Amino acid sequence: MAVRKIVTYFASPKRKKRLNNIIKYIRFMTELFEVKTLEEMPKALNFLIKKVDSLQETVNTLRHKQQASESPRWMNIDELCAYHPSHPKKQTVYEWVSKKTIPYHKMTKGLMFLQSEIDEWLKRGAQKSEEELLQEAKAFVLSKKGKEV
Repeated sequence: MAVRKIVTYFASPKRKKRLNNIIKYIRFMTELFEVKTLEEMPKALNFLIKKVDSLQETVNTLRHKQQASESPRWMNIDELCAYHPSHPKKQTVYEWVSKKTIPYHKMTKGLMFLQSEIDEWLKRGAQKSEEELLQEAKAFVLSKKGKEV
């Protein structure tokens, strides 16, 4: 009777597949750890459990680091100079700020730069300053003054 129950339990395709996977796993374990008897199996499983725990700790550490890196990173002017690919001098960065060509924020400690905004700014490439845009607009209007628009 018990044999019949076992045979009918593993008769479904899903259960057959699961049983085959279990058998493959047991074979793998016996080959990997050279387990000769079932008495040696708990020792091998204990080793694997420790490895899985170690891997889980590593994954948790990496996940924590990733979450920390996703939080906004603020940089002062010195950090920006070190971060920027061309490593500009402070005076150059101050010029960019005065021309409003670089994204910045005025804080109580002085100028601060958000790394994500700097990255976007670098990807967009050099853009004209507010002053240059105004000069272009004035030149365009002056060139059209004598003509019908």
